[in-house]
Amino acid sequence: MPEQNKWVTQFFKWRYKNISHKTFTYIMSVMVGLLAGLAAVTLKNITYFIEASLGKGTYIANNGLYFILPIIGLTLVFLYVKFVHKEKLRLAVSSILFSLSKEKGVISPKQIISRLITAPLTVGFGGSTGLLGPAVASGAAISSYLGKLLRINAKTRSLLIACASAGAISSIFQAPIAGIIFAVEVFSLDLTMLSMLPLLLASISGVLTSYFFMGNEVLFSFTITEDFEVKDTLFYIVLGIGTAFASIYFTKMYFAIFKIFEPLGSPKYKLLVGGLAIGIMLYFIPPLYGEGFGFINNLLAGDHIKALGKTPFDDYIKNIWVVIALLAGITIFKAVAMTTTLAAGGAGGTFIPTMVMGSALGNVVAKIINNSGLGFLVSETNFTLIGMAGLIAGVLHAPLTAIFLIAEITGGYALFVPLMITASISYLITKNAIDYTIYTRELAETDSLLTHDKDRTVLTFMELDDVIEKNFKTIRPDMTLEQMLYESVSKSTRNIFPVVDEKEALVGIVLLDDIREFMFDTSLYKSTTVATFMHAAPEHIFYRKDSMQTVMEKFQTSAAWNLPVIKDGKYFGFVSKSKLLTAYRRELINFTR
Repeated sequence: MPEQNKWVTQFFKWRYKNISHKTFTYIMSVMVGLLAGLAAVTLKNITYFIEASLGKGTYIANNGLYFILPIIGLTLVFLYVKFVHKEKLRLAVSSILFSLSKEKGVISPKQIISRLITAPLTVGFGGSTGLLGPAVASGAAISSYLGKLLRINAKTRSLLIACASAGAISSIFQAPIAGIIFAVEVFSLDLTMLSMLPLLLASISGVLTSYFFMGNEVLFSFTITEDFEVKDTLFYIVLGIGTAFASIYFTKMYFAIFKIFEPLGSPKYKLLVGGLAIGIMLYFIPPLYGEGFGFINNLLAGDHIKALGKTPFDDYIKNIWVVIALLAGITIFKAVAMTTTLAAGGAGGTFIPTMVMGSALGNVVAKIINNSGLGFLVSETNFTLIGMAGLIAGVLHAPLTAIFLIAEITGGYALFVPLMITASISYLITKNAIDYTIYTRELAETDSLLTHDKDRTVLTFMELDDVIEKNFKTIRPDMTLEQMLYESVSKSTRNIFPVVDEKEALVGIVLLDDIREFMFDTSLYKSTTVATFMHAAPEHIFYRKDSMQTVMEKFQTSAAWNLPVIKDGKYFGFVSKSKLLTAYRRELINFTR
């Protein structure tokens, strides 16, 4: 072991001497991109293997396995989490955002393997989630582990986590530009030359990994044959409004279903109820099985019969309005099936289900226009693609990711104008209706969310524990002036004294200025108590409840120089404005350099 430590020490000495921090960051970004891409490819292959082994398709439908497979998958995930992982599964992107804001980019190495196991089991057995989130989470865990192993600072470690997300997206969609933009929009990364090049290198290495292992095989194989026509502008505006309302529905349904599952309590009851609910939905709407890439590809090929698969409504499938109704059902129930899978204990992401829902909605809008009898004719494939962009822009609040992802998937920018129209309308309406996404709401409620607002981001990185001072002499309200002077004032270097009761609860404060004119009047020493001089603090800071943003606001509104901290109802210490501003300035320098 000493010999091993010697080699490690020598390596770090050599690195610090011969490789600059910037160059090392570039090297690490390439490595992280490759590993994240490899994780994404591994996830896809494991999932496809499970689906192929189960005979996904007609065999499952004919044998009623829709009612059994989701429960089996959820049970396997439950057993793995309980006996192996032993940590609660969280939504992938949300857990990454929390680690960036509150844990300095440190992610448990368990996330590397757990995502590669739980997500394929969930999706492969019919769970209606996606693989992108787990791929990003696995890549992020890899980059965090490497960062810790190689003694990389917190800021660079956070950048490498963003690089991992770019690499994973590039690998899954073979869309390197969209990968970069996703990292900037979703992880609130500052797009500077210091961050741009590592993201670019990670994105390139991620897509090269995909080409190496998957060849030219892509998730969507589509070439635009019908260009944008100005006369269709109004319809794309309508689609933008439609995808906005669908995005709002998606988000609200997500939180509503989780709330419905809360009273069930036991994970066993949740997986049983959730598995049965998913099975029922799969029986009536088979495209809800798994991720749904086959459904999207069939819609893009213009084959809605194949896209819908075998359903109880096959006798009526020749009626276009029945087709429209079934596609509308996918638009409605994809969000339900996805959230039910996650609430029942499954693993997976929300990005790809969002695309499935958007593709169905876009196709529905196009079919309604074409079959309305008003003489209008639009491209159903184009609307299918742009519907996906509208949902991504609305649900994720990531309009640029939506635009560039679809543009790269289609291999060109022929649909750039309608993409911009629909995505921007969807984003603006959704953003005004819902402040936070399914990724960010919980974090925002605890002020743990990183944003592009630099001031708020710096405050998010700060910790209250770092600015609390405890070298204050406490006094009792029934103490005489003499006791206070001899036992506290004479032994203190501070000019403020917290007054606490027998239970250590803060009942007031006494400033040195409050007693200055009475300090040398010995006639008051025994007849006057602390209660005579004490007064209420201008404001209180509540430990673990008040965010740093709230603390800063309390100093601003109270105009106080020191504020007491209350922990579990008891006095805990003070925060001074000078120390708070010093800590803020130091964090700001670390953040911007």
